[in-house]
Amino acid sequence: MKAQASSPATGFASIAWRGRTVHIEHQWIAPERSAAPLLVFLHEGLGSVAMWKDFPERLCNAAGVRGLVFSRPAYGRSTPREPDETWDVDFMHRQAHEVLPAFFDALGLTEAPWLLGHSDGGSIALLYAARFPAAVRGLVLMAPHIFVEDVTIANIEIARDAYRSTDLPAKLGRYHDDADSAFWGWNRIWLHPPFRQWNIEAEIAAIRAPVLAIQGVDDEYGTLEQIRGIARRVPGTRLLELPACGHSPHRDRPDAVIAAATDFIAQAGSYST
Repeated sequence: MKAQASSPATGFASIAWRGRTVHIEHQWIAPERSAAPLLVFLHEGLGSVAMWKDFPERLCNAAGVRGLVFSRPAYGRSTPREPDETWDVDFMHRQAHEVLPAFFDALGLTEAPWLLGHSDGGSIALLYAARFPAAVRGLVLMAPHIFVEDVTIANIEIARDAYRSTDLPAKLGRYHDDADSAFWGWNRIWLHPPFRQWNIEAEIAAIRAPVLAIQGVDDEYGTLEQIRGIARRVPGTRLLELPACGHSPHRDRPDAVIAAATDFIAQAGSYST
């Protein structure tokens, strides 16, 4: 199954990771805004460049920033997992501590960007900001995970059953060159019994960047305790709890997210419009 045709702006950066060369699909948004801050988008556990659709462009235009959207290894048009490759409990740590720095180095990126992360991407953003506090200008997080909840596991089990019995593989194939690579890499580690102990609450206390944490009141993959837990450990965190919103605020309530993120970035004083 092949992903949707990419735009002409799509490029590939090569990094050495897990003993091989990995190619990472990415797109730049408004690179001509050379004096504006950079906002890097980190997708969810089944996301990719294509799955963001027009949200990154809409947000970057509203905020007057540049954007960088990419697909992590195993997703989108990036290099898939090897057939026998499985992820361990530290898979998000490795994305934050190994893949993201290598990707930035491959692009020659030297500035401290803003990071916008959704779900697993939000957790990866938190881990990167905790490990490299001086390398992040600010964080906008949507439905991030800082520990594992029963409701999360229950719905990931439902997703597993749907992948086996419905047309979900075909639907994901619109956004990933290898839907099995994307789905099973994510699904198997979240349902791996030792992963129940995964918890990054202590680590995120090292974050020094401003944080906006957004979550839907009706999030089927986590409770509001996820973002409230961030606020207890990262001083000055701003929370936005959205009614009539599930696990994907940028799809369920895009206007509210864009308005809040634009205001937050502006108030951080990182640039002048």
